[in-house]
Amino acid sequence: MFNDIGPLELVTIVVLAVLVFGPDKLPKVIQDVMRTVRKIREFSESAKADIRSELGPEFKDFEFEDLNPKTFIRKQLDNDELGLKEIRNGFDLKKEMAEVTDAVHSRDTDTSAISSGAAASSDGRIDMTKKPEAPAKDDRPPYDADAT
Repeated sequence: MFNDIGPLELVTIVVLAVLVFGPDKLPKVIQDVMRTVRKIREFSESAKADIRSELGPEFKDFEFEDLNPKTFIRKQLDNDELGLKEIRNGFDLKKEMAEVTDAVHSRDTDTSAISSGAAASSDGRIDMTKKPEAPAKDDRPPYDADAT
């Protein structure tokens, strides 16, 4: 119930309660608060039971926690019927990335890479920058019919 309250905050609440209510009335206040919490829980449980009885026998396994979207999605993804665990276990991201890295960093200078316009530099890397080709002496500049 108090998952997000730290020890320092709890001590602060206790000190404030002693200062506000005093040591004489504090046990009575704690009893009243606990009684109220119990009544709220009983009311909540009876409301859940009424809703389950009204829904009928086909919803006997209905859990109100499933109405939370995070819980619903987590429960559906953990379901073995979809086969997601086999897919998740069959996919090794590190292996896939290693294969891609090896393919990108391969030092093979085959003729297809050189013939496609990429030239190998002196350190073994392939130069992938596009170099402008020098026009031939009698070539005219490109003519754009739409621009004129």
